[in-house]
Amino acid sequence: MNRTLQYRGNAENAGMRIGDFLRSQGYSRHVIIHLKKTEHGILLNGEWAYVGQTLKEGDVLEVHIIEEEFSEQIVARELPLTIIYEDEDLMVINKPADMPIHPSINNYDNTLANALMWYFEKQGQPFVYRCINRLDRDTTGLLIVAKNILSGGILSDMSKKREIHREYLALAEGKVPESGVIDAPIARKEESVIERCVDFEKGNRAVTHFWRLDEWNGYSLVRLKLETGRTHQIRVHMKYIGHPLTGDYLYNPDYRILDHQALHSWKLAFRHPITGEQMQFRADPPWWPVGTEFSGF
Repeated sequence: MNRTLQYRGNAENAGMRIGDFLRSQGYSRHVIIHLKKTEHGILLNGEWAYVGQTLKEGDVLEVHIIEEEFSEQIVARELPLTIIYEDEDLMVINKPADMPIHPSINNYDNTLANALMWYFEKQGQPFVYRCINRLDRDTTGLLIVAKNILSGGILSDMSKKREIHREYLALAEGKVPESGVIDAPIARKEESVIERCVDFEKGNRAVTHFWRLDEWNGYSLVRLKLETGRTHQIRVHMKYIGHPLTGDYLYNPDYRILDHQALHSWKLAFRHPITGEQMQFRADPPWWPVGTEFSGF
C-alpha cells in the first residue's frame, strides 16, 4: 500500500519541527520511524528531510507511506465480502454471520482476513491486516479495517479512547423493558476458556444501555450502546436480565428462529483518521422482522 499526504507550512505551524508537526497530526513514534527508514519517506519542498528540520510558511511537506510487506500467515480465500465504504485509508465492511475476524487453529482460511487478502491480492496490492473493531464470529454488521500504518495507528488510538461510536441491534426473547441500563461486572466463567458470566466479586465493570424498539411473536427488537467493551458483554448482560439473544450457541442455544445469535452492529460513527471528516454508516440487520420488511427508525 502506498499513500502520499501533503501539508503546507502556515502561520500556525511555522517554526515547528517536522517531527513535532507530524505527531500533532496523529503520527505515532512507530510510524515516524517507519518513514525515516523509507527512501523519500519525508520530503520538504521536494528534498529529503530530517524530522528535526523546521517548517516555514509556504513550505510543502510531503509524506510517502510505502508498505510493501503483507500478512504472510494469512492465506487468500474467495469469501463473501460486502464493502460499505472504501478510500485510501480505510474500509467499512458489513460482516456476515459464521465468519471469524482473525485466523486461528480451527479457522485457518474462513475469516474476514482471508477474504480481504483475496480482495487485495486480485489487485496486486500488498496488504497488512488491521481490523480496528472486533465482532464475534456470529455477530453480523459493521466494522472498520485500516489500509495503512498511519490510519491503523490513529484508528486504534481512537478505539481505545472510545471515539468510535457503535450501536447494536439484537433480537431478544420475551418483552424487554422499554429502556434501561445494565451495570453488572463480567468475568470469565470458571473452567471455561470462552464463556463469560456476571460476577460481582471477580468481574470487571460492564455497562450496557438498551431500548426496546419493537416486538414480534414473543421477541423484542432491542437497540444497545456499550459504555464499556467486555467480551460477550451484550450477550451476557441480556441473559442476566432474563432476555437472552435468540440463537446464541453459548448462552441460549435456541435455534427456532435463527441458526446464529441475533446480534448486529448496525450503526458506526467516527471521525476520519486523516481528513477529520465526520463519518456515519448504517446497515440494517439481515434477520428483523423475520419474514417481513424492516421498516427502519
